[in-house]
Amino acid sequence: MPRKFKPGDWVKVRGKLTAPKMQVIKYVPKKDSIFGVVDHDNYLECVWYKNGERLLEVFHQRKLIKVMESGGLFQTFRTNPKLRLT
Repeated sequence: MPRKFKPGDWVKVRGKLTAPKMQVIKYVPKKDSIFGVVDHDNYLECVWYKNGERLLEVFHQRKLIKVMESGGLFQTFRTNPKLRLT
C-alpha cells in the first residue's frame, strides 16, 4: 500500500466527530503479530496536545483522514478588539 501522508500533514481519526486534530510526525515500522512481517509503510506516529500535555499515538493510515485547514496544535483564544470612537 502506498504512503498517503507525509510528515507535517494535519489529520483526524476517520468516523469520530470529537477526534482531535493531529500532526503526522513520521512513519514507524510495526511487526505483524500473526505473520511476523515488519511493515514500514502503513503506520503513522501522530502528535496532539490536550490540556497542555503532549500525546503521541500510532495509527494505521486507513484510520486517518487529511484535514485541509492547517494550524498550530495549541488553541489560542482571541477576543475581538473593542473599538472606541472617543
